[in-house]
Amino acid sequence: MKVDEIRAAETRLLLSTYDRSPVLFVDGEGVYLKDEKSEKYLDLLSGIGVNALGYNHPAIVDTIAHQSRKLIHISNLYYHEGQAELAMRLTERTGLDRVFFANTGTEAWEGALKLARAYGGLKRSEGKEIGTKFLALEQSFHGRTFGSMSTTYKAKYREPFAPVMPDVEFVRFNDEADLRAKFSSDVCAILVEAIQGEGGVRPLTSDFFATARALADSTGALLIVDEIQAGMGRTGKWCAYQHYGIQPDVTTLAKPLAGGIPLGVALCTEEVARAIHAGMHGTTFGGGPLACAVAIAVIDTIEKDGLLERAANVGLYFQDQLRALAARHEAIVDVRGIGLMLAAELDSADLGKKVVTEMLKRHILINCTSDTVLRFLPPYILEKAHVDTAIAALDEILTEHAAAHSTHGSKSPTAGEVHHG
Repeated sequence: MKVDEIRAAETRLLLSTYDRSPVLFVDGEGVYLKDEKSEKYLDLLSGIGVNALGYNHPAIVDTIAHQSRKLIHISNLYYHEGQAELAMRLTERTGLDRVFFANTGTEAWEGALKLARAYGGLKRSEGKEIGTKFLALEQSFHGRTFGSMSTTYKAKYREPFAPVMPDVEFVRFNDEADLRAKFSSDVCAILVEAIQGEGGVRPLTSDFFATARALADSTGALLIVDEIQAGMGRTGKWCAYQHYGIQPDVTTLAKPLAGGIPLGVALCTEEVARAIHAGMHGTTFGGGPLACAVAIAVIDTIEKDGLLERAANVGLYFQDQLRALAARHEAIVDVRGIGLMLAAELDSADLGKKVVTEMLKRHILINCTSDTVLRFLPPYILEKAHVDTAIAALDEILTEHAAAHSTHGSKSPTAGEVHHG
């Protein structure tokens, strides 16, 4: 089928949840996708942060082929070889003790919320004064299931499904005074992303993160960190919170974890794990043999090929090139991010849409979040030459935009400074 035929069929058959770009992808290799005409596209979005090793990586392809000949799925009522081995790798790299496997990031976040409520109940039974309230952050995004959506800030995600889960209050991003004012013994958990993804690639400040940790410690509330987009090596460390030297009580991972096979995970401390016993929570598909085998291969490949170091080094080069671009173009008002989780914020929503469309015409894939933020989440195998290709295209698009709008003048050398939190 051609793209027009598929579009017509989807319009007739699917719920209207996505406004798709008019391109049909059928294959991929490395950092490139191929359409039905075998034309290549440089992918700087990687399935919204999923395809950490790019496309058709032999470690993933070979693992899928090998494991699919053995076991793809069995019930969690029985043991298989993958869960304990993967859990060991994850606990060693996150500094946490216990693992719950789910299918997706939003399900992992649901598990984290349930852990917080269960732990609060346990502490109350032990005589501790602790409530059921969650403090989340403005501009947060944690998923689309009910609990995850209820802790997601933007009204467009919550209002169509109201009433949402109660006992959630939002704190102004990176505002320590607001966090202190809203925190009390009523709070069972503070919910943060070390770097907000959908919210515009916004890192927490070190002071705000430390304040959240200290407040949680003061009452026995939990600090829960969503690493679904930033985790698994994207920032040059296994988890973005490791840049801050702050350890959460619970964290969640998903997107790049199994290289494109759906898998999410919630990890917690031994102390928090006391609150869960058999039958309280579960999953049918989470942590199946195929997903676990691929996740093990992804982790081992990241380490064997030095991809944490590459994400850090190529990411720093990418930041520097975006900053240089910002110095040449008034339309870029900020550049921020860590590693290969980067953003260039523009001065208008219309320009954001235009840049994404023009990049697609040049066979480069990015997206725009929060209306004005160009988001870059490339595979970890990205090279500097790929960065140069993207920067040249952006430069051309922004130059054409400036000429069309008769924009004159230059930016100061400090414009577009990258924020590291």
